[in-house]
Formats: sequence, structure tokens, C-alpha cells
Amino acid sequence: MSTERKRKTDVQFQQADEDQVGRFLRSHPDFFERHPGLLAHLRLPHEPGDNTVSLIERQVAILRERNRKLDQKLRELVGLARANDVLAKKIHQLALRMIGTGNRVEMLEMIRSVLHSELGCDRSVLVLFADEPADDLFDAEFVRRLTRKESGLELFQTFLNAGRPRCGQVAGVKRDFLFGKEGNDIESAALIPLGKEAATGFLAIGSREASRFHPGMSTDFLSRLGELVEQGLTSVD
Repeated sequence: MSTERKRKTDVQFQQADEDQVGRFLRSHPDFFERHPGLLAHLRLPHEPGDNTVSLIERQVAILRERNRKLDQKLRELVGLARANDVLAKKIHQLALRMIGTGNRVEMLEMIRSVLHSELGCDRSVLVLFADEPADDLFDAEFVRRLTRKESGLELFQTFLNAGRPRCGQVAGVKRDFLFGKEGNDIESAALIPLGKEAATGFLAIGSREASRFHPGMSTDFLSRLGELVEQGLTSVD
């Protein structure tokens, strides 16, 4: 087929398609009302007296709404980035303070202090697994030495087997096991394994805010916190 003949054929096909689109739109005058998102992709003339003004106004409204949502999303991302930056600096400071800690009691005191004063948790419990249950010399409310067969731990078996941080609302016997009766104001919690499949134990941090820890939140920083705490505890006597 010659170039000129091919060009004429393409024009004929294009004209046929446009005719079909035109007939379809005339048969369905409410098409853009049912598919308003398509208006954002159209180029419409705007001349005085032109009866397409309403479509242009609708198109502008759609673009403005889209820009508003993008702006809101951007603000959310910027806020999240700033919050993550602050949290990263706090995790870094925790690592530096761990390096300068000489014994286990100082390490435990420093971890508890950072959890409450720097990371804003309302209650915290550090569960350390041992062959025999025992009272810790540091603080029985913060540190609990339990065997893996301790009654009540079966409530957390899925979390322990997964070996990954878990966040969400907490109540009932789970809350009582973690935070005791004094922790009945705790609404949400983050569970952080220490070691592979929580071989060393786990850290539970609680909040009075029901939305503070939720299943959809990122757990990257919690994983780093767990790694730091586990490494810090194994580095001191």
C-alpha cells in the first residue's frame, strides 16, 4: 500500500471512530455526569456564548478537587516524614547512650527512662525468658523473668512465633497479663520481639490512646528498637 493510500485509509478510520463517539455522546447526554473523572483529561474550548462553559467549569472543579486532595496527601507525607525524622534521632540517641552504659542495671534504667520520657509510652514491660521464673533485682513492674511455658503466654503465641512487631488495641486478659491491674487505662500497645522468634523475650509498650498503636502502622522503627534493646542487654553483665 502506497503512503498516500495508507494516509487516506487512516483518516477514514479516524473519521469513522469520531462519528461513532459523537453518536454515542448524543445518545447518552449524561455520560460525563456518570464519569466525571474523564473531564480532567479533555481539552474544551471556552469562547463567549459557547454552550460548553458548564463542562469547563465542571472540569475546573474536578481539577481543583484533585489538587486539594494531592495537597492534603502531600501535607500528610511531609508530617509523617518529619515525625519519622524525629523518631530516628531518638533511636540514634538511644544507641549512643547504650554504648556508654556499663552494667545491666544502668541499661535497664536507661531503657525504661527513654521509653517514657523520649518515646512517650504510658506503660512498658520488658519480658525476659529464662529457664526458671525469677524476680529481677531492677524493677519487677518493668522487668519480668518468665519461662516460655508461663501461664498466660499462650495468648501471645502467634506473635511469639511470628517474631515481628505487632500493634493494636489491647484489653481484657491480655492487657492484665502485660500491664497488670494498674494498666487498665491502657488502650493500645506495641509488642516488640527481642531476638529471633523472641528468643530473648519481648518488649511491650502501652498507650492510653486507642489509636496510638494500630495494625496499619509501620513497624520499621519498632523493629530497630527491639534490635537495639536486645543487643544492649546482651552486651552488659
